[in-house]
Amino acid sequence: MKVLFVHQNFPGQYRHVAPALAARPGYEVIGLGENPGEALPGVKHVRYKPPEVAGEATHRYIKRFESAVRRGQTVARAALALQGQGFVPDLICCHPGWGEGLFLRDVWPDARTLYYFEFFYQSHGADVGFEPPGRAVSVDEACRVRTLNSTHLLSLQVADWGQTPTEWQRSRFPDWARPRISAVHEGVDTRSIRPNPEARVTLPNGTVLAPGDEVVTFIGRGLEPYRGFHMFMRALPEVMRARPQAQVVVVGGDDPHYGSKPTDSPSWRVKLLAELEGQLDLSRLHFTGKIPHGQLQALYSVSAAHVYLTYPFVLSWSMLEAMSSECLIIGSATPPVQEVIRHGDNGLLVDFFNPDELAATLVRVLEKPEDYKEMRRTARRFVQARYDLRSICLPQHLTLIDAVASRRLPPKLPLFP
Repeated sequence: MKVLFVHQNFPGQYRHVAPALAARPGYEVIGLGENPGEALPGVKHVRYKPPEVAGEATHRYIKRFESAVRRGQTVARAALALQGQGFVPDLICCHPGWGEGLFLRDVWPDARTLYYFEFFYQSHGADVGFEPPGRAVSVDEACRVRTLNSTHLLSLQVADWGQTPTEWQRSRFPDWARPRISAVHEGVDTRSIRPNPEARVTLPNGTVLAPGDEVVTFIGRGLEPYRGFHMFMRALPEVMRARPQAQVVVVGGDDPHYGSKPTDSPSWRVKLLAELEGQLDLSRLHFTGKIPHGQLQALYSVSAAHVYLTYPFVLSWSMLEAMSSECLIIGSATPPVQEVIRHGDNGLLVDFFNPDELAATLVRVLEKPEDYKEMRRTARRFVQARYDLRSICLPQHLTLIDAVASRRLPPKLPLFP
């Protein structure tokens, strides 16, 4: 069996399943991507050249689609090169969001295809028009958003079956597409991502944090409104005033990953620090930038309260990893989070747009940490029961792959309460 995984940032969501397949006798597994990624046992990593950039004259509605077509063309050329070397996949697993999957069917018409559909854009009910509350979405913006789905619509035609990580993300796709998309998460390695009472985190100023300290954590690949960074920052003055021993650790880069930079500042971090000038104790507010995963795990273990806010958009791995580490999650009452967090049971929910509520919740949690010990344990048990890599998600993913590869209808997976 020959399997090709295609992802711009390979391995991406295929970090666990690709080596699992490669470990099977008689399997040959190749990962195709643009950017360098970690080496996976048994998996050959092949890179394609970056595509040309869309021209300035391209209509703004279709700039992203033109980029996807260019990328798809580049990937098709890389696929033809693999074909010339004698590699003909039986199964292709592809994240088509950047256009990689557009033309793979034309290169290998007989291969079975399982595509990872991450998000289907709509002009209402999700990220577009979410902020500020009640903002009307113009017809011009609605038209642009509709065009964003061009790549996915073509990919839905190409794919034999689809995969998406959560039920809410699956619900965003058209009703005619949902029956051919399975909700299968990549999973959390709860054996290694677990609370560590010996964990220590040394901050750049020499402060050493340990479990039991008053540590508030916030994590985002990009510090931006999509992940509620601005609302989190606006909650901090009251938290720092009420809890003079609290240390706040913020992980993430200045470049947005989903939204755009502010028009009047080089980054949202700089903008919010300027807005809150004189209201924050900067000696207790620590921006780490992006950090290695091992350091992130240590940070989970010393966290007294972990804030996760998001627009109605894709759910971050970091929230589930934090839960697996018995972090106390204070999350936004938005659909991706509400699929996981049950308020008062395995975490706490607050209004995304209410920094005062977030601040009050943080202060309450920091004042009486003993009251939330069982909630922390429940969070880990929930992730173990629903998102554990080895016992739940990887077996589901392999079952889905085997069904698609053998031209069988994938089994209906259990829906969790």
